[in-house]
Amino acid sequence: MKRFILTLTIAAAFQSLAAQEITLDKIYSGYYRGKGIAGITSMKNGENYLVIEQGGIAKYSYKTSQKEGNIVDGQFESYEFSDDESKILLLKESEPIYRHSFLGKFEVKDLKSGKTVALNEGNFVQEPRFSPDATKVAFIADNNLFYQDLNSGKITQITTDGKKNSIINGLADWVYEEEFGHARQYEWTKNSDAIVFVKSDESDVPEIFIPIYGKTLYPSEMRYKYPKAGEKNSKVSAQLYRLDNGKTTSLNLSSFKNYYIPNVIQTVKPDEIVLITSERIQNASDVLKINTKTGAVQKLFTETDEKWIDTDSPTLEFLEDDSFLWGSERDGNRHLYWYDKDGKLKKQVTKGNWEVTDYYGYNPKSKEIYIQTTEKGSINKVVSKINIENGKSQLVSNAEGNNSASFSKNYNYFIETSSTASRPYTFVLKDGNGKVVKELQNNDAQLQKLKADNFVEKEFMTIPNEAGDQMNAWIIKPKNFDKNKKYPLFMFQYSGPGSQQVANSWDNGNALWFEMLAQKGYIVACVDGRGTGYKGAKFKKVTYMNLGKYEIEDQIAAAKWFGNQSYIDKSRIGIFGWSFGGYMTSLAMTKGADVFKMGIAVAPVTNWRFYDSVYTERFLRTPQENPDGYDKNSPTEYANLLKGKFLLIHGTADDNVHFQNSMQFSEALIQNKKQFDFMAYPDKNHGIYGGQTRPQLYQKMTDFILENL
Repeated sequence: MKRFILTLTIAAAFQSLAAQEITLDKIYSGYYRGKGIAGITSMKNGENYLVIEQGGIAKYSYKTSQKEGNIVDGQFESYEFSDDESKILLLKESEPIYRHSFLGKFEVKDLKSGKTVALNEGNFVQEPRFSPDATKVAFIADNNLFYQDLNSGKITQITTDGKKNSIINGLADWVYEEEFGHARQYEWTKNSDAIVFVKSDESDVPEIFIPIYGKTLYPSEMRYKYPKAGEKNSKVSAQLYRLDNGKTTSLNLSSFKNYYIPNVIQTVKPDEIVLITSERIQNASDVLKINTKTGAVQKLFTETDEKWIDTDSPTLEFLEDDSFLWGSERDGNRHLYWYDKDGKLKKQVTKGNWEVTDYYGYNPKSKEIYIQTTEKGSINKVVSKINIENGKSQLVSNAEGNNSASFSKNYNYFIETSSTASRPYTFVLKDGNGKVVKELQNNDAQLQKLKADNFVEKEFMTIPNEAGDQMNAWIIKPKNFDKNKKYPLFMFQYSGPGSQQVANSWDNGNALWFEMLAQKGYIVACVDGRGTGYKGAKFKKVTYMNLGKYEIEDQIAAAKWFGNQSYIDKSRIGIFGWSFGGYMTSLAMTKGADVFKMGIAVAPVTNWRFYDSVYTERFLRTPQENPDGYDKNSPTEYANLLKGKFLLIHGTADDNVHFQNSMQFSEALIQNKKQFDFMAYPDKNHGIYGGQTRPQLYQKMTDFILENL
C-alpha cells in the first residue's frame, strides 16, 4: 500500500511538471535547468584542456575531444595551476564574505610526486597565489600577508599590523572589492623574488552597522567600513616586499595620482610590476611601472577623459617584448591601443563603430590578438582575431548571439560558448580559424522542455527617445498574440551605467518568469536607454553629473511609445527593476506617475548620497560638488507624486544597497500620505536568496502584478 501511494505521488508530480505552461514551481524545481562546462583551462602544451567534473579535474584532448583521465581525483570548487604546471592549488571548502571575497581552505598537490600540502596548516585563507617559480604560495589571513614555502612548509609573515576594520594588507576593502571588481591587491614579480601589495588604512572610514536577527534572543550586528559618497575613503599606499632581505618599503607615489590604487599587475619581465592609479575624480589614470629592485617609479602614460574612466574594468595586457595593449574610449568607442615598453603609443589596433568587450590573448607566431567585440551589432558579441601589425581581421565565432572563447595556449583551438535569445548555451570545440571540430555539449533538452511549455521567442527592435536616439529593446508577446486586442504591458529594466539588458543572449535569470507572465496575458518589454553600454561613449556618458535624469526620461518615453501601439493598453503599464533598476522603478512611479499604473522596486537606491563613494562619484562627483545631481534625481524628493500601486522590497542585511534607502523612501511616502506595499526579507543581502526565499519573493511579485495590472 505504501509503495502504491508513493507511485501515485510521483506520477502526480510528474503530471504536474508535464503541464503545458511555465510555472514558478518548475522554474525553482530545476526542471528547466541547463548544463554547462565548468573550469575550462588550457594546459601549457596547447593540446589538452581541463574541466571540473563530478569525480575530479578531468583532462581532455583538443585534437580528439576525448577524455584522457583525471589530473586530480576528488571534489573541488576551483583550481589553479602553477606556471610550470608542476603543482595545482585546490579549493576544498569556502565561506562567502562579500561579492568576490571568500574564506577558503586550500591544498597544494605536487603533480609529479603526488604529495599534498595543506595551505596555512589547513586554516582559512584569502586570495592565495603561486609564485611564478612554483616554490611558494602567498596568501592573506586576518588582513595580513604571508607566504608559504612548499618544500619546507615554512610560513613567513610579511605584515603584522593587519586588523579588522582598520589595516588591510594585500586585500581590497569593501568598496574596492565591490567597485574595482576584485579582492586581491598584491602581485608577485615574474622572477618570484618580490611582492608588491596595497596597504589600506580604513581607520577613518565611517562604519555601517546592520542588525542580524537570526533566531537569537538579541540581534547581533554586522559592522564594516563603508565610505558613502563624499565621505572618507581608505588611505592607500603601495608597498614593496623583497624576499631576499625580508624588508618592506613604501613606494613613493607622491608625484603621481595616488588616491586610488585599483590594480597591481604582473608584467612579463623580472623585477617589474605595474600599478594603475587614480585621483578621487576618476577622469584620469596613471599607469606606473615599478622597479622592484630599486623601488623606482616610472610613469608610462596618463589616460584621461572629460567625464570618467571605467576604473573598474581596465584592459592592460603585456606582450612578450614588454610592450602592452591598453583599452580606451578616447575615439568614442572602446578600442585597443598598442604601446611600447616605455609607454610610447605605437598604434591604435582596433577601429570602427563598435567596441572591444573582452581580450583573450596574443599569438606571437601569427602576430594576432584574440578579442570579443560588438562588430556585428550592439546586441551581439562575437570573437575575432586581428593581426596586430597589418590590421587584418577574421571572425572566428558565430556571427550573431553572445559568443565567448577559451583558447588553447598555442591558439590552435578554442572552446566557444555561445547562445542567442532563442537558443540556450552550446559548447563547441573549434580550431584557431573558427572551423568546428566537435560540439561538446548543448542544451537542446532544456529548450525542448520550454518549447513544450509554449516558450515564446523575444522580438528585438529599436524605439526612439526624445533626444532622437534609437534605443535597443526586446518584447515578449503571449503565444496566442492577437494584434486586434489590447494587452497590459510589464516593463523590465536595469539602466545602470554601461549595463546591457537588451542582448541577443540566453537568459537563465528573470527570462523564464517573464515567459510565465506572457502566458498569463501580459506583454513584457525591456528598453536600454541612455547611459547603458555597448553603443559608444557618448550614449553611455550623457548621464554624467545627472545620474537618473536621462535614464528615467527614456523609460517614460519608451512606455509612452509602447502605449501608442495598437496592441497595448496604455492605462495598464507596469515596471519592475532591481538595484539600479529598483531606483528607476521608484522614479517611474513618482516622476512618471501619470504613465505607470504599477511598479515593483527591489533593493533600490533612493538617494545616491547613501551609496558608496567609488561608484557614485565616478558618475556624479561628490555631493559637496554636485548636490543637485544627487537630490534632484532622488525618488524621495518626489514621494508626493506617487499615484499607482507600488511594491517596495528590500533585504534587511543588504551590505551593498543598505536597507536605509527603502526606510527613508518609505518615510517620505508615509509623510505624504501615500499608500504602498512593503516587503522586508530578514537577514537577506542584495541578492535576496536562500532556502525558499526566491520562490516566495517571485510568487509575491507575481500576485502583485496579477492583482494590480
